[in-house]
Amino acid sequence: MTTEATPRLATPATHQLDEEILAAYAAGTLPEALSIVVAAQASICPETRDRLRELEAIGGGLLALGESREMSLGSFEATLKKIAEQAEEPEAEPRSEAPCAVLPKPIRDYVGGGIEAVRWRPVGMGARQAILHECGEASARLLHIPAGCELPDHGHKGIEMTLVLQGAFLDGNARYARGDVELADEKTEHHPVADAGADCVCVVACEGRLKFSGLLPRLAQPFIRI
Repeated sequence: MTTEATPRLATPATHQLDEEILAAYAAGTLPEALSIVVAAQASICPETRDRLRELEAIGGGLLALGESREMSLGSFEATLKKIAEQAEEPEAEPRSEAPCAVLPKPIRDYVGGGIEAVRWRPVGMGARQAILHECGEASARLLHIPAGCELPDHGHKGIEMTLVLQGAFLDGNARYARGDVELADEKTEHHPVADAGADCVCVVACEGRLKFSGLLPRLAQPFIRI
Protein backbone atom coordinates (compact mmCIF):
# COMPACT_ATOMS: atom_id res chain seq x y z
CA MET A 1 0.00 0.00 0.00
CA THR A 2 1.39 3.39 -0.96
CA THR A 3 1.92 5.95 1.77
CA GLU A 4 3.16 9.51 1.67
CA ALA A 5 5.25 12.20 3.28
CA THR A 6 2.38 13.95 5.06
CA PRO A 7 1.87 14.60 8.78
CA ARG A 8 0.85 11.27 10.29
CA LEU A 9 0.57 9.54 13.62
CA ALA A 10 3.84 9.17 15.49
CA THR A 11 2.27 6.33 17.46
CA PRO A 12 -0.48 3.86 16.58
CA ALA A 13 -4.09 4.97 16.81
CA THR A 14 -5.83 4.41 20.15
CA HIS A 15 -9.01 3.04 18.54
CA GLN A 16 -8.20 0.37 15.95
CA LEU A 17 -10.23 -1.70 13.47
CA ASP A 18 -10.91 -5.31 14.42
CA GLU A 19 -9.19 -8.28 12.80
CA GLU A 20 -12.28 -9.47 10.92
CA ILE A 21 -12.62 -6.20 9.00
CA LEU A 22 -8.90 -6.04 8.21
CA ALA A 23 -8.94 -9.67 7.02
CA ALA A 24 -11.89 -8.96 4.70
CA TYR A 25 -10.05 -5.92 3.31
CA ALA A 26 -6.85 -7.93 2.78
CA ALA A 27 -8.87 -10.64 1.00
CA GLY A 28 -10.63 -8.08 -1.22
CA THR A 29 -14.12 -8.98 0.05
CA LEU A 30 -14.91 -5.80 2.00
CA PRO A 31 -17.43 -3.46 0.31
CA GLU A 32 -15.84 -0.42 -1.35
CA ALA A 33 -17.45 2.07 1.04
CA LEU A 34 -15.89 0.36 4.07
CA SER A 35 -12.62 -0.24 2.23
CA ILE A 36 -12.18 3.51 1.83
CA VAL A 37 -11.99 3.90 5.61
CA VAL A 38 -9.56 0.99 6.01
CA ALA A 39 -7.26 2.31 3.28
CA ALA A 40 -7.34 5.80 4.77
CA GLN A 41 -6.47 4.60 8.27
CA ALA A 42 -3.69 2.38 6.93
CA SER A 43 -2.25 5.45 5.20
CA ILE A 44 -1.83 7.36 8.47
CA CYS A 45 -1.46 4.62 11.10
CA PRO A 46 1.69 2.43 11.09
CA GLU A 47 0.11 -0.30 13.22
CA THR A 48 -2.76 -0.78 10.76
CA ARG A 49 -0.28 -1.04 7.86
CA ASP A 50 1.72 -3.67 9.74
CA ARG A 51 -1.39 -5.70 10.59
CA LEU A 52 -2.55 -5.62 6.96
CA ARG A 53 0.89 -6.76 5.73
CA GLU A 54 0.75 -9.73 8.06
CA LEU A 55 -2.76 -10.69 6.97
CA GLU A 56 -1.90 -10.35 3.28
CA ALA A 57 1.27 -12.41 3.70
CA ILE A 58 -0.56 -15.12 5.63
CA GLY A 59 -3.34 -15.19 3.03
CA GLY A 60 -0.83 -15.42 0.20
CA GLY A 61 1.02 -18.19 1.99
CA LEU A 62 -2.17 -20.17 2.55
CA LEU A 63 -3.13 -19.83 -1.12
CA ALA A 64 0.28 -21.06 -2.17
CA LEU A 65 0.05 -24.01 0.17
CA GLY A 66 -3.42 -24.83 -1.11
CA GLU A 67 -2.07 -25.33 -4.62
CA SER A 68 -0.03 -28.34 -3.54
CA ARG A 69 -1.34 -31.62 -2.17
CA GLU A 70 1.21 -31.82 0.60
CA MET A 71 2.76 -29.15 2.78
CA SER A 72 6.45 -29.03 1.97
CA LEU A 73 8.99 -29.12 4.76
CA GLY A 74 9.61 -25.63 6.13
CA SER A 75 6.69 -23.99 4.31
CA PHE A 76 5.20 -22.53 7.50
CA GLU A 77 8.58 -21.09 8.48
CA ALA A 78 8.91 -19.63 4.97
CA THR A 79 5.55 -17.88 5.33
CA LEU A 80 6.63 -16.32 8.63
CA LYS A 81 9.90 -15.20 7.04
CA LYS A 82 7.94 -13.55 4.20
CA ILE A 83 5.88 -11.61 6.77
CA ALA A 84 9.05 -10.33 8.42
CA GLU A 85 10.58 -9.35 5.07
CA GLN A 86 7.49 -7.36 4.05
CA ALA A 87 7.41 -5.54 7.38
CA GLU A 88 10.99 -4.35 6.76
CA GLU A 89 10.45 -3.17 3.19
CA PRO A 90 10.74 0.63 2.76
CA GLU A 91 7.61 2.37 1.55
CA ALA A 92 7.66 4.31 -1.69
CA GLU A 93 6.47 7.89 -1.37
CA PRO A 94 4.77 9.59 -4.32
CA ARG A 95 6.42 12.76 -5.60
CA SER A 96 3.86 13.74 -8.20
CA GLU A 97 1.50 15.67 -5.92
CA ALA A 98 1.63 18.10 -3.04
CA PRO A 99 0.93 16.59 0.38
CA CYS A 100 -2.24 17.42 2.33
CA ALA A 101 -2.16 17.75 6.11
CA VAL A 102 -5.77 16.52 6.45
CA LEU A 103 -6.70 14.07 3.68
CA PRO A 104 -4.61 10.90 3.19
CA LYS A 105 -4.00 9.76 -0.37
CA PRO A 106 -6.86 7.20 -0.56
CA ILE A 107 -9.31 10.03 0.19
CA ARG A 108 -7.60 12.48 -2.17
CA ASP A 109 -8.01 9.92 -4.96
CA TYR A 110 -11.80 10.17 -4.53
CA VAL A 111 -11.87 13.95 -3.97
CA GLY A 112 -9.50 14.76 -6.83
CA GLY A 113 -7.20 16.84 -4.65
CA GLY A 114 -6.62 18.05 -1.11
CA ILE A 115 -9.04 19.47 1.43
CA GLU A 116 -9.43 22.64 -0.64
CA ALA A 117 -10.87 20.57 -3.51
CA VAL A 118 -13.71 19.04 -1.47
CA ARG A 119 -17.18 20.04 -2.71
CA TRP A 120 -19.01 20.42 0.58
CA ARG A 121 -22.79 20.48 0.90
CA PRO A 122 -24.60 21.66 4.07
CA VAL A 123 -26.47 19.06 6.14
CA GLY A 124 -27.67 21.30 8.99
CA MET A 125 -26.32 22.68 12.29
CA GLY A 126 -23.30 24.06 10.46
CA ALA A 127 -22.12 20.59 9.44
CA ARG A 128 -21.17 19.79 5.84
CA GLN A 129 -20.64 16.59 3.86
CA ALA A 130 -19.15 15.37 0.60
CA ILE A 131 -20.22 11.96 -0.68
CA LEU A 132 -17.26 9.89 -1.91
CA HIS A 133 -19.01 6.66 -2.93
CA GLU A 134 -22.52 5.17 -2.94
CA CYS A 135 -23.70 1.69 -3.87
CA GLY A 136 -27.23 0.81 -2.85
CA GLU A 137 -27.57 1.90 0.78
CA ALA A 138 -23.82 1.61 1.43
CA SER A 139 -21.96 4.89 1.30
CA ALA A 140 -18.76 6.68 2.25
CA ARG A 141 -18.62 10.42 2.85
CA LEU A 142 -16.52 13.17 4.34
CA LEU A 143 -18.06 15.12 7.21
CA HIS A 144 -16.97 18.55 8.43
CA ILE A 145 -18.41 19.23 11.88
CA PRO A 146 -17.89 22.57 13.69
CA ALA A 147 -16.11 22.31 17.05
CA GLY A 148 -18.62 21.73 19.83
CA CYS A 149 -21.43 20.69 17.48
CA GLU A 150 -23.61 17.76 18.59
CA LEU A 151 -24.88 15.33 15.97
CA PRO A 152 -28.47 14.03 16.29
CA ASP A 153 -29.19 10.83 18.22
CA HIS A 154 -29.15 7.92 15.79
CA GLY A 155 -28.87 4.18 15.41
CA HIS A 156 -27.74 1.97 12.53
CA LYS A 157 -29.03 -0.65 10.11
CA GLY A 158 -25.54 -2.08 9.62
CA ILE A 159 -21.89 -1.29 10.29
CA GLU A 160 -20.76 2.32 10.55
CA MET A 161 -17.04 3.15 10.55
CA THR A 162 -15.86 6.68 11.38
CA LEU A 163 -12.22 7.69 10.92
CA VAL A 164 -11.07 11.05 12.29
CA LEU A 165 -8.84 13.06 9.94
CA GLN A 166 -8.76 16.39 11.80
CA GLY A 167 -9.80 17.51 15.27
CA ALA A 168 -11.64 15.03 17.49
CA PHE A 169 -15.08 13.94 18.65
CA LEU A 170 -16.50 12.57 21.87
CA ASP A 171 -18.90 9.64 22.15
CA GLY A 172 -19.85 8.67 25.68
CA ASN A 173 -16.63 8.33 27.66
CA ALA A 174 -14.46 7.80 24.57
CA ARG A 175 -12.53 10.44 22.62
CA TYR A 176 -11.53 9.85 19.01
CA ALA A 177 -8.70 11.91 17.48
CA ARG A 178 -6.82 11.78 14.15
CA GLY A 179 -6.29 8.20 13.04
CA ASP A 180 -8.83 6.72 15.46
CA VAL A 181 -11.78 4.70 14.14
CA GLU A 182 -15.12 4.27 15.87
CA LEU A 183 -17.01 1.12 14.89
CA ALA A 184 -20.80 1.07 15.43
CA ASP A 185 -23.42 -1.54 14.51
CA GLU A 186 -27.13 -2.33 14.86
CA LYS A 187 -26.84 -2.38 18.66
CA THR A 188 -25.34 1.11 18.82
CA GLU A 189 -27.35 4.27 19.47
CA HIS A 190 -25.39 7.43 20.11
CA HIS A 191 -24.91 11.13 19.36
CA PRO A 192 -21.25 12.08 18.85
CA VAL A 193 -20.08 15.60 19.77
CA ALA A 194 -17.23 17.40 18.01
CA ASP A 195 -14.58 18.28 20.60
CA ALA A 196 -13.70 21.90 21.36
CA GLY A 197 -10.81 23.43 19.46
CA ALA A 198 -10.41 22.52 15.80
CA ASP A 199 -13.39 21.58 13.63
CA CYS A 200 -13.71 17.82 13.19
CA VAL A 201 -13.20 16.32 9.73
CA CYS A 202 -13.85 12.59 9.38
CA VAL A 203 -14.63 9.99 6.77
CA VAL A 204 -17.69 7.87 7.54
CA ALA A 205 -18.76 4.62 5.86
CA CYS A 206 -22.19 3.08 6.47
CA GLU A 207 -23.72 -0.19 5.27
CA GLY A 208 -27.25 1.19 5.60
CA ARG A 209 -29.11 4.44 6.24
CA LEU A 210 -28.97 5.88 9.74
CA LYS A 211 -31.96 5.56 12.07
CA PHE A 212 -32.55 9.02 13.55
CA SER A 213 -34.50 9.42 16.77
CA GLY A 214 -35.69 12.99 16.13
CA LEU A 215 -38.41 14.01 13.67
CA LEU A 216 -36.48 16.80 11.90
CA PRO A 217 -33.46 14.63 11.02
CA ARG A 218 -35.82 11.93 9.72
CA LEU A 219 -37.61 14.46 7.51
CA ALA A 220 -34.30 15.78 6.16
CA GLN A 221 -32.80 12.33 5.60
CA PRO A 222 -33.94 11.83 1.98
CA PHE A 223 -32.35 15.14 1.02
CA ILE A 224 -29.01 14.69 2.77
CA ARG A 225 -28.75 11.01 1.70
CA ILE A 226 -27.42 9.64 4.96
